[in-house]
Amino acid sequence: MKQIVILDRYTENPGDLTWEGFEALGEVSVYDRTPAEQVVSRIGEAEIVIVNKTPITRDNLNACPKLRYIGVLATGYNVIDVEAAKEKGIVVTNIPTYGTTAVAQFVFALLLEICHHAALHSEAVKKGEWQTCPDFCFWKRPLIELAGKKLGIIGFGRIGQAVAKLGIAFGMEVLAFDAVLSACPQVPQARLTTLEEVLAQADVISLHCPLLESTRGIICKESIAKMKDGAIIINTSRGPLIIEEDLAEALRTGKVLAAGMDVLNVEPPKEKSPLFDCENCLITPHIAWAPKESRERLMNIAVDNLFKFLEGAPVNVVNR
Repeated sequence: MKQIVILDRYTENPGDLTWEGFEALGEVSVYDRTPAEQVVSRIGEAEIVIVNKTPITRDNLNACPKLRYIGVLATGYNVIDVEAAKEKGIVVTNIPTYGTTAVAQFVFALLLEICHHAALHSEAVKKGEWQTCPDFCFWKRPLIELAGKKLGIIGFGRIGQAVAKLGIAFGMEVLAFDAVLSACPQVPQARLTTLEEVLAQADVISLHCPLLESTRGIICKESIAKMKDGAIIINTSRGPLIIEEDLAEALRTGKVLAAGMDVLNVEPPKEKSPLFDCENCLITPHIAWAPKESRERLMNIAVDNLFKFLEGAPVNVVNR
């Protein structure tokens, strides 16, 4: 049987899923997490490695001559030296689509919390503030209705389009910018336009573009200056799309009313982000993708990737 080594199972499967699909394809060794110094020893003689965020370097590949396949349990595969793998004839696959619905839903989880401050008001009630309120009801922060607001989406792929459909359901007008698309028949109510118009007109801006040199820092002092006063920014894509210092300054001055961030420039943060001091910035630990249903889809695709490789017809290969 083929030896299959799973180097960091915990992020994808903290215990609520099984590895049965992989176990049907080979003899599986599972590690919760793998430090860099143990990557080579744990791969050993295995031909197949499954990994989420554990880096595999050129030196690792040189030390594991029997390795033939690396399956990444994520869309991003920057933890793998894909060029070195290609040189050695090692197939690297990823999971291109699995969390579209989950991420779109999370965009609105952040946005609705910004609009209604549900957690803040729940805590106030539990502290007795409703019981002692002289009026029938109270609110501690201004509340926002989304209907009639303009939702600007930067990056109009699968997730951006799913976010647009939810925005439309809330009665929002959708403006979208995409560097590749010029039309989107899947969401005919959305209007594709320029980045400048999205920045200038949107009440809410949601980021869904890939991290490229052309998009790195796309939200910065200059682009924020073009926005409406009091705009809301949501980022569930990649942290470096935003210059955090510039966003923090805009949050402090009120130029940006609030932000919802599921991603940061450095993950996990090694030191305090300038956004940590902004009370009007929600920050979550990169969990938009992580509902169980989404992770089940990811697991099923990962198993199918390996099955197709073993059958000699690999799919979702990132280093052909």
